Order: sequence, then C-alpha cells, then structure tokens
Amino acid sequence: MEKQKKGLASNPIVRAIGVQRLVILIVLVVLYLFFYWRSVPFRRYTTLVQICNYMYYILLMAIGVTFPLITGGNDLSMGTGLICYSVIGSYLIRMYEMPVWMALICTIAMGVLMGTVNGVIIAKLEIPPFIMTLSTMMFCRGMGAVLTNNFSGTWPDGSQAGAWFRSIFRIVHGKTIIPLGMLWMILLVIIMTFILNHTRVGRYIIAIGSNKEALKLSGVNVFKWHVFAYMICGFFTGLAAIAYAGTFSNITPGTGAGFELDAIGSAIIGGTAMTGGSGSVVGTFLGCLLISLLKTGLPFIGLQANWQQIITGGILLAAVTIDMMRNRKRP
Repeated sequence: MEKQKKGLASNPIVRAIGVQRLVILIVLVVLYLFFYWRSVPFRRYTTLVQICNYMYYILLMAIGVTFPLITGGNDLSMGTGLICYSVIGSYLIRMYEMPVWMALICTIAMGVLMGTVNGVIIAKLEIPPFIMTLSTMMFCRGMGAVLTNNFSGTWPDGSQAGAWFRSIFRIVHGKTIIPLGMLWMILLVIIMTFILNHTRVGRYIIAIGSNKEALKLSGVNVFKWHVFAYMICGFFTGLAAIAYAGTFSNITPGTGAGFELDAIGSAIIGGTAMTGGSGSVVGTFLGCLLISLLKTGLPFIGLQANWQQIITGGILLAAVTIDMMRNRKRP
C-alpha cells in the first residue's frame, strides 16, 4: 500500500498538478457530469454564463486572500468592502459625474487603502488578523451607506455613457453573452502564480507564514512584506468590486457579508494552509470553481440554496483535515 502511495506521488503528472488539486479536478468532473445527467436545463449555455458571473468577484477576492492566508492571517473585510467600494464608485459617477475610468481607479484605490490599513495594524501592533479584519468588515458595512446616504448603487448599463466597462467581463452579441471575463481571470491566475512561486514577493510572504522569526533574523524587512500581502488582498478586493458592478445592475449598501467566506473557503479547499506557510493560486482557482459549480448546480436538481452551504462546509472540513494530517506527517 505504501509503495502504491509513493508511486502515485512520484508520477510526473501528479507532481505537476498536486494531489489535492488533482482530487479537486476529479470532483469537478464528477459533479459536472452528475448535474448534466440529472438536469436538462443545466446543459444550457446560460448555465455556464451564470457560473462565470458568480466566479468573477469571488475568485478575485480568493486570489487576494490567498496571500494573507499564507502569512498565517486572513481578511474578513472583503465581502462588505467589495460592496462599499462599488457603491461609493457608483455614487461618484451618479452624483459628481465622475468619468467611469476615474471611478474604477478610485474603487481599486479604496481596496488598496483598506488592505494597507489592515496590514499596517496587524504587522505593527500584532493585533490578531481575525479581530482586525472583523473590525474593518463592520466599518465597511456601515461606511458605504453613511458616505452615500444609503444610496443604492447602479453603474452605467446598456446604452448609457460609460457602460463600456461591462464589456471587460462580458460581450453581448445578439442574445448570446460571451463571458470574456473568464479569460482575464485565467490570466490573473497565471500572473499571481508566477509572483507567488518565482519572485521575492512570494518567497518572503511564504517565509512569513513558515517562520517569521527566522526571516527577521536574516535581515529581511518583515513588516514591509507582511503589509504587502494585505495590500495585494485589498487590490484584488477592489477588482472584485468592479467585477461585481460589471455583472450586476443594482448594489445595495450594507450587504456583502458572507462573500468573504466563499473566497476564504475557495483558497483553503485549493490547498492554502490555514496555519500559513503554503498555498496555491491555481488551487484557489479550482476551489472557487468547485464552490461556483455547487452554488449553480444544486438548484437545478431541486435542492435549496442552503444545501450549497452545507456541502461546501463539508468539503472545507475535509480539506482542512487533509491539510492537518499532511502537516503531521512532515518531519
């Protein structure tokens, strides 16, 4: 039995993909085929578009939070932050006639600013990330409503001036919607995988999660790279706010709580260790795809949306258990 395990681990394809990511791929294929078999409506092209629409903003947050998770932290402010930045961006367009391109920059800048605040306080004062980001989650939940006087956000759509930004994520050709945004998602996954695995940024962020004290003793500015991990998360939350605005027509202030759980769950299911020190952007992508497929597919077979949370919770628990068992086996 032990020889079989070693043989599987030494397989070049398995080594390239990773055992956990390979398992997710198999589960994805089985789930898709199951939904395809059980539901004729699921086979429609619009289902694919629906999966993509949900994936855009969750995946962007998931890519971002992978980096704080690798340091041993997290970010609970992403969900409410996404809504807050998107609402304020739409408010600037509607009330102050700000050009859309400038509102997009402001939306990203707000995400980076909040990520920087989280990172500086966590790294400098060593406040637990859970407490710090829980505080900023509540702050974002109320800030969007206060600054816009409970303004319900709507970004330009249809033939309105500035509606061009929606074509970043989808191209409408007659009655057909082309999910162009998925190409950008794949490109971002490739770029961030390279940054994590082949640059000094990634090496230091991984080292913070593995052994922060040893990194300090080696002369590295740990504070700088710790903050940078949260800045990356904030940047991607800003992008997620744009993706949300580009996909949905109406944005309600004070909502968004729970989005961050799907993003964090995607990263953990994809192999990012909750204790820090390791992670995979590709794994995060696959984890997000799995959650999106469940969320979209379960209603097609007659199960309520709450079942998605139950099943996702079970998958998440299994992923964490596997990670803990794997860590115990390490010397």
